[in-house]
This record gives sequence, C-alpha cells and structure tokens, in this order.
Amino acid sequence: MERGKVVRSCKILCAASAIALSIALPLAPVQSAPSTAASKAIYKDASAPIEARVDDLLSRMTLDEKIAQITTVWDGKVAIYDERLQLDMAKLRGKFPNGLGHFARPSDAKGAVSPRVAKGRDPRQTVALVNALQKWAITETRLGIPILFHEEGLHGYAAIGATSFPQSIAMASSFDTDMLREVNAVIAREIRSRGVSLVLSPVVDIARDPRWGRIEETFGEDPYLVGEMGVAAVEGLQGAGRARILPPGKVFATLKHLTGHGQPESGTNVGPAPYSERELRENFFPPFEQVVTRTGIEAVMASYNEIDGVPSHANRWLLDDVLRREWGFQGAVVSDYSAVDQLMSIHHIAGSLEEAAIRALDAGVDADLPDGISYVLLGKLVREGKVSQAKVDLATRRMLELKFRAGLFENPYADAAASEKITNNAQARALALTAAQRSITLLKNDGMLPLKPEGTIAVIGPSAAVARLGGYYGQPPHTVSILDGIKAKVGTRANIVFAQGVKITEDDDWWADSVTKSDPTENRKLIAQAVEAARNVDRIVLTLGDTEQSSREGWANNHLGDRPSLDLVGEQQELFDALKALGKPITVVLINGRPASTVKVSEQANAIIEGWYLGEQGGNAVADVLFGDVNPGGKLPVTVPRSVGQLPMFYNAKPSARRGYLFDTTDPLYPFGFGLSYTTFALSPPRLSAASIGTGGTTTVSVDVRNSGARAGDEVVQLYIRDKVSSVTRPIKELKGFERVTLKPGEVRTVTFTIRPESLWMWNDKMERVVEPGDFEVMTGNSSVALQSATLTVTP
Repeated sequence: MERGKVVRSCKILCAASAIALSIALPLAPVQSAPSTAASKAIYKDASAPIEARVDDLLSRMTLDEKIAQITTVWDGKVAIYDERLQLDMAKLRGKFPNGLGHFARPSDAKGAVSPRVAKGRDPRQTVALVNALQKWAITETRLGIPILFHEEGLHGYAAIGATSFPQSIAMASSFDTDMLREVNAVIAREIRSRGVSLVLSPVVDIARDPRWGRIEETFGEDPYLVGEMGVAAVEGLQGAGRARILPPGKVFATLKHLTGHGQPESGTNVGPAPYSERELRENFFPPFEQVVTRTGIEAVMASYNEIDGVPSHANRWLLDDVLRREWGFQGAVVSDYSAVDQLMSIHHIAGSLEEAAIRALDAGVDADLPDGISYVLLGKLVREGKVSQAKVDLATRRMLELKFRAGLFENPYADAAASEKITNNAQARALALTAAQRSITLLKNDGMLPLKPEGTIAVIGPSAAVARLGGYYGQPPHTVSILDGIKAKVGTRANIVFAQGVKITEDDDWWADSVTKSDPTENRKLIAQAVEAARNVDRIVLTLGDTEQSSREGWANNHLGDRPSLDLVGEQQELFDALKALGKPITVVLINGRPASTVKVSEQANAIIEGWYLGEQGGNAVADVLFGDVNPGGKLPVTVPRSVGQLPMFYNAKPSARRGYLFDTTDPLYPFGFGLSYTTFALSPPRLSAASIGTGGTTTVSVDVRNSGARAGDEVVQLYIRDKVSSVTRPIKELKGFERVTLKPGEVRTVTFTIRPESLWMWNDKMERVVEPGDFEVMTGNSSVALQSATLTVTP
C-alpha cells in the first residue's frame, strides 16, 4: 500500500499538532445512543445471515452515512486529536456526524509522518485509541456501525514493538511456503490483537524490472512462485480454505496491486504498463487468480498504473469483468493511497475530483483510501443525479460485509494486556531468526566459507553495524546487526575489528522525501580508515548494497525511489577494490532491496551471500551462515542482470529473445532459482509415471535427490515445462513446481510433482485458455539453468 502523496488535495485537513506518545481512553459521557429500533434490528442479530444483516442495515442508512462507510481517514486524523495527539471527543463528534467507516493505521502518531519524527503508539496505546473510537462509533452514532481499521504488515506489523521479519523478496528466496504461512500467522495475530481487522498485504505483482524500487516488496519475477507465495501469505493472515468469516487472531488480507505494477515503463513507480492482454493473462494475472480462486481473500487493491491507456482505478474490464466475473471475487476493491485523486492529478482522465470519483466508482472501486477526498463528494453527485444511488449502495454493501465477516458488530474491542503478551514474544522472535536463516542465498564460495571463529576478522561496510529492515518497516524492540551477530557468535575465540568503510546515503529514513548520496571525499576518508583497520587481519566480511533510501517506493515527485542503474551506489565499489588490494580473503554480504550488478565483486570476492533485508534477527542469521551453524539453502527469486543494458531480463523469455550482443553476453550474472550450499547434491533425471496423457489427464514427475556431501543441507528441486511446438509463441521454460527438502549426508529422497491440465494451459491464437496436444519438455533441477529433461506427449 502506498501513500501516493502527489499534490494531494488535503488542505481540508487540519494542520499538525504537537507530538505526543500516548492515547488515553476517553471517559466522555455518551452523547447520543442508537435508537431502540436499531438495537432490535436484524443487522444486530449475530445469528442472522450476513446478507440479510447488510440488507437491513442499508435500508436504514442515509446517503451521508453510506458515504462515510466508503471513505477513510489517515492524514485527517489530526483533526480529531488534541495538542498531545490524544483523541478529542468533541472534535470527533463534530468532524464525523455520520459515523466513520474506515480508519488507517491507528498505530502511527498522526498520519504520513516518519516514526522517527513522530513516534507511533505501542500496543497499549494503539488499543486505547481503537477501543475509544469503537466505543464512540457503537454507542454514539445513530446506527452503531463499528469502524474498520487497517494497518501495514508486508513483512511484519509496521508498528512499535512488533516483530520484523525478512522483506518479501528475501522470504521468497526461501522457496518455503510453509515458513511464509507461519510468518504471516504471527503478523496477523500481532495486528489483530490491537483491534485491527484488515492488513494491506501481500504484494503479488511479478517484478520484472530491478530499477523499480518496490521490487523488494514482491516475491520475485515468476508467476508460479509469486502465486504460491501469495496463497501461503493469505492463508497465514486469514486462515486456510475459502471460508469468508474471519477466525480469531486473523486479519483479512488485501491482495495488491492489480496489476502490471511490477514492470513499469522506464522502471519508475506508477509508470504505464503497456502490455497486451496476452501478456497480462500469461504473466501478470496468474498470481492474483491463484489467490482469488484458492483462498477466501476479501480485499483487492487496484494498482496506480495504466494498462493500455486505462488506469487500473478506472478499468472496469480489469476490476469487474476479470476480477469478479471470471475469477469469482466477491469481496471489496479498495483504492491505493490517493489513486482515485490521481485519475485527475496524474493520469488526467478526470478534470476534477468529482469526475475522478465517478470514474473509480463506475469501475468497481469500493473504498477511497487514505482520506476519501474524492469519494466524500459522491453524496453531492448522487443528489445532482450524476451518480446512481445503486452504485453507492453496492460499494457500501461490500465494505459493510467486511465488517460483518470480521465480527466487528459482535467483538469490536481489543485487549491491551493480551496484545502486549503476544507481540514480539519468544516464539515470534525465534521464527524471525528461522525465516532469516532460510532466506539467505549463497551465490559464490571458493571454500572460504564457512569461516572458522579464530584469528582476527574485519567486519566492514555500510550495513555492518545497523540492522536494515527495508520498506514498510516496523519498530521492533530489539534488532541485531551483522557486527553484533558475529561478535556474539565468536565470543572470545576471535578478535573482531570494525570499520564503516563508506556511507551510502546521508540518511536512511525510508519516509524522508529528500535523498542525498554521501560525500565522496568523506567516503574516501572512511575507505582509508577501513583499509588500515583491515591491514593486519586474517579475513574480511564486507557488507555492500542499499539503504532504505537508495531503493524504495517512489510515491511522489518529491519522494523518489527508483534508479536508472543497477551498480552499487556511491563509493562502495572503491571500498571493495581497496580492500581486495590487501590480498585478504573477502566474503561479501549483500544487504539490498534490489538486485545489484556486482560483476567485478562477483569475479573477485571469495564468497558472496545475498541477504536482501533480513529483519530484526538478520545479524544472528548471517553469523549462523558465515560460521557454518546454518547451511544456506535459499534460491534467487529473480534473475540478476550483469548490467542495466540487459533489461528486461527474466528467465522465462520467448525463443526469439536474446540473440546476442556485440562485445558482451546475454547471460545473467546469476540466474533465477540459483543458490549454492556448503554440501553437494545429486539429482536424477525426471521420471514420468505416464509419458503420454490426454489434454485432461495428469502425470507425476519423480526426482531422486541425494545429499552427496558431508554436511546436512537443503536443496530446492524445481520443475519447469516447455511447450515444444504451439499455435502462439511460448516461453523457453516456465516454473510449474518446487519443493525444498532437508537431507542428511548420504540421505536420498524422492520428490514428486503432479502435472495437471492447468500446468500445461496456454492462451491460444483465439485467446482461449486450452491445453494444446503435442510434445512438452519436462525439466527438473536445482536452478533454471541446471536442468535435466524428459518428454511428455499430450494427445487430443
């Protein structure tokens, strides 16, 4: 979920007040209670069917009360706070006489402000605010409709005290859906414990341009991998199965961003997605379709970008024909932050906020986030006959259904003590460590790793002494840097020296608008200091990569996050070169939000670990891997290009792509699905249970995996399929299955996959989804390039 703070028409909102850190539960007297008739209404009857309850409630609501349910407050929350940022009941009553439908991020201080500038609310303070607002909504508004609260939870609840897990692209590197499901279950319980029922996660955009700063928020480039990870994330957040009732300790997920967002023109956020319907259906749609058809997902967020000239928030074909009619989605579509307004301010398909509201509502957007400044005008438009009451009723119905399905009419309040007890508890911290360990990918090792805890080790680099959490971060109680993790690991057995080496950016606050690269002159002084610190050491551990500012969501013209280069920012390459000149063995640990084209580093480093952003326990996890207590088993969820000139680069290219370049190669620096281990594995060729099937048939693929090394370790067996001859061009390979297995030395295990009709689906020259008869190459291996194959024949 983005802020999209582009020339926001938010002058209607109050000016910021002085900052305070706590919210006291107001004890103001009840001003007006719901009517006796309402208290006996069907919508108050928990035993009545939800559809009947919504029908009854809608029949009682005024137009203005309906508009209140499809708008939101975020920046505008300062208008209902006092000077200490405590809830002011008089201001609340005056500001929202028709109730308040949706409240964004109750854990933050006052809206779009960095938590480093205005510290947010801890569990007890958040619960106090939520309960106070719910008490007012239920006991004082005319119909007693509770408020829907939402929060961010991409890789942990983005709030004070919550557990911070590895960033999404890191967890995708685990190729472990069970782990991701567990992580999201913890995220759900920490958010729900504060009285919040909706989270704006997960992101299931495929990411096919690493210039795009939001790539870190995704599960990578492959539709199948992203779809499987997306399903696991949603099941963790709101429970398995397709039941649409929210269980205790769960939150409704929001599937985002539909669609085309992950390969914007020029790699810049919100850029056009100039893709054909075939491209959308083959690559961008599948992850969304998988989640919609396999889970009980109740909320979908439209994307900022345009597709073929039509912005997603005004695209009825996308939001109604495809999402609802083809895939059967029954929940609510919510806007991305300010995206309805941007139909006017960026896309210029509306001449006013009124026109923007009309276009979005007609397309099927049910709620205007974050402050409803377009949809608040819908009441006036209905009265003028420019918008039908039925369209407002439909959007209101969908938002009310979320509240009924979340149980808010029966259980609107949270328990502060319970929230404090489960937030960042021992089990959550242990899972954060496991997730970080399983997300680490070994890219190179000439035998330097694992390290021995002896001698003198230099720990150097801009991310050595700080735990980088990535975008949409929370504020966990304790974080572990790589330096701290190494020191704790080796104790007195080795001498550890530290030098920063360089700074990447002057600040690393993800929220700050301005980004300034660090001064080269000062960095060269730091490089000289690092060289001196490392001159007499035995080995060097060097961190390189990004800060939360050098790769991030570019949500406005004055808040950029995309880059035209994939090279290391600033003087990081100079730092590596200077340390390499010492002749010491160097292990590079990449801590980054996007793939880096580290060609020279890859050639000259002795070992390379890709960590991405590893969460609060990242330092301990890196130390565990460096010293061999954990054998790395991650795989790359994206292709790493050698240079930006190779873009777009993804493994599932078409046969005519990448003929070759003069003076360079079309090969990537590292391929999709690649990752090494401290042990070795031997994989058998694939065996088919049936080498010939009909178009509606199935067959199983079996692969024997043997740990042929001396250490226990993990391998990810991957299944790819290629249609050898087809009516339209098809990719050279497509991932259709994966399984991560743990094997002891000498242990053998057989991994099986089932090829079903959907594994072979394609969109033919008539744009029909079919299985075409013919021969298919079935490939298995431990990366997208190390494969063995068998032939499957599909008969008519």
